[in-house]
Amino acid sequence: MDAFFDFSPLAEQFGTILVGFWATIRLTLMSGLLSLILGTILVAMRVSPTPVLRAAGTIYVNVLRNTPLTLVLLLCVLGLSDTLQYTLSSDSSTNYYWWATLGLSAYTAAFVCESLRAGINTVPAGQAEAARAIGLTFTQSLRLVVLPQAFRSVIAPLGSLLIALTKNTTIVIVAGYIEAASVMRQMFDDYGGTLPIFIGFAFGYMVLTLPTGYLFGWLAKRLAVSR
Repeated sequence: MDAFFDFSPLAEQFGTILVGFWATIRLTLMSGLLSLILGTILVAMRVSPTPVLRAAGTIYVNVLRNTPLTLVLLLCVLGLSDTLQYTLSSDSSTNYYWWATLGLSAYTAAFVCESLRAGINTVPAGQAEAARAIGLTFTQSLRLVVLPQAFRSVIAPLGSLLIALTKNTTIVIVAGYIEAASVMRQMFDDYGGTLPIFIGFAFGYMVLTLPTGYLFGWLAKRLAVSR
């Protein structure tokens, strides 16, 4: 029973744990940036006046939203990297990092797209019509008038997506990339399923996610669009 409440593994592996959480932070930030870029492109396709672009964007979003993230990561790592030999780096760790990042980004972008589309729906239609009336093209209207307001309307949902992305990095364990969840599993194998290990890693993820929630909540109030 004493071993079950033993905190010594956390102290012994503190450096390794920090390395694991740093890997999680790197994975989250890069995936968040790429998913924001891809999600913005997708939402532009979904509201485009071109039927082919609308259809392509709709198919992508519906397929990715209804596919488990585990399958997306396995497709990237086992399918594209290991089977088809599409490597992104000669170093295996870097290769798995980029494939995990691309898998997370492709998956999260579908949800970013839907959040932004909801934000676009909050922009009064008259503003887009006014933009067209002064000669702006669809792309210019979207970039200069619609999207800036849409982003400000969905700051809080985007923050929730970033928190979800941070927690989704635990699934990257199936991609062979060593991050916090992989370190925790290795510690369970080495020391047994002690309660302090679980509490320590749960606290680590709270340290990452709680400030993110507060920050985006503050930004949402600070940058709210007055109607």
